Amino acid sequence: MCRDLAKQHVDDPDVPAAPDGADGYAEWVQIALILYRVELEKSLRETEDYLNEMPGVLAVFDLDDAPHYSSFCRWENEYRMRELRRLLRTSAEQAGWSGEAAIDASGFQRDQTSYHYRDRADFSFQSMKTTILIDVNSLAIKDVHFTTQKAWDGHIGMQVFRRNAEDLRVLSADANYSWSDLREECRSNSTRPLIKHREQTPLQKAHNARMNEDYNQRWMSETGFSQLKEDDGEKLRSRSWHGQFREFTRKCIIHNLTQAAS
Repeated sequence: MCRDLAKQHVDDPDVPAAPDGADGYAEWVQIALILYRVELEKSLRETEDYLNEMPGVLAVFDLDDAPHYSSFCRWENEYRMRELRRLLRTSAEQAGWSGEAAIDASGFQRDQTSYHYRDRADFSFQSMKTTILIDVNSLAIKDVHFTTQKAWDGHIGMQVFRRNAEDLRVLSADANYSWSDLREECRSNSTRPLIKHREQTPLQKAHNARMNEDYNQRWMSETGFSQLKEDDGEKLRSRSWHGQFREFTRKCIIHNLTQAAS
């Protein structure tokens, strides 16, 4: 599935896997292998060793030998968030996107970075606030948002919604996203906002009571986060903040492929 998604993404999927021999690899091979490394949950060197011991797996990628571990590192740094977001949207469609989505946030730890590196890179935050847009029926993740600052959920929700307005019929969110501007933005794009009100008045309590039955599926976003954090997945290995953004996005792509295969 990693191979098929990569071939679907590139302009020329028929390019040989290694057109220039061992020194060059087709774009689809690079994308497929950096995604497959997420599924393996192995280090760069371990991935190279594993592939060389598995000729059947290499044959899926039309390769005789595994790329050098340094190639994996270079490829992961080369593919920008714009391309990874396109891959994420495509994988969400394969997993089954119904348009009934929930938005939620969670933290992922940055404990892999040493204190010396933190001082040298001039940052002190230890967690990355991660927001996902997830289908409540298929658990497909369509979009992700990252921040290392104290951003308000309402503003993040507006940004995520605007990127995906055309593909949303229902948007569910808890009271942290309660913002009249976000609700109006949803309605203006023919999206039903199931966004809980902060219960400060009897009217707001009544609004929440009316949406309870349809709102119950919002908890599926927490299920999606639980699946992403399984097997010590809460910690991110990349040392740079932009590398961690890309690392988590690759995790979401593999999550979608897993949902599509199940």
